[in-house]
Amino acid sequence: MIELHTWNTPNGRKISVALEEMDLPYTVKIVNISKKEQFEPSFLAISPNNRIPAIIDSEGPGGAPISVFESGAILLYLGEKTGKFLPADLRARVLVLEWLMWQMGGFGPMPGQVHHFLQQPEGPARDYGVKRYGDETKRLYGVLDRRLAGRDYVASEGEPSVADFAIIGWAWRHERHLVPFDDLPNVAAWYERMMARPGVARGFEVHLGG
Repeated sequence: MIELHTWNTPNGRKISVALEEMDLPYTVKIVNISKKEQFEPSFLAISPNNRIPAIIDSEGPGGAPISVFESGAILLYLGEKTGKFLPADLRARVLVLEWLMWQMGGFGPMPGQVHHFLQQPEGPARDYGVKRYGDETKRLYGVLDRRLAGRDYVASEGEPSVADFAIIGWAWRHERHLVPFDDLPNVAAWYERMMARPGVARGFEVHLGG
């Protein structure tokens, strides 16, 4: 059984989606970040960077429990554990790793800054932050749209990969990023395709707090 320690954020949703798609049994342990529960010693023991999500797998390698923090590392672990949504072939796997790292390094941190600055009091600092990070977020959506031209999924054919699960967690909040899909037809089609998957739908429906 896997314990998912999380909160209702894009990074948290990546993992609930993956767990549902991989048909893994899990329980949710809510970490209320609005109450600073991510700084509790019990959580820091499994996530030393005090960020959600983290997991504890009671049936880890060799049958021994293992904890994993950082959403990208969790996705890779789950893909390795199940043999699902992470190609064994190195050439195909590289594509998945590239787009997973693309999400972790940009398509997450940048829209996250948009979220932050939109919540600040009106003024020059807010305007500067929204424009700076908003422009970069729109650029990243454009990169994604070009990648998805003629493709069903970002890094694999026939079925999504852990990279798609990572990206959908953030694309789910596209309205908060101030990015409509009007001029992103390939992203719009991919988003609809992903959200139509029963496992993805369940991953967004499960209660994660908030």
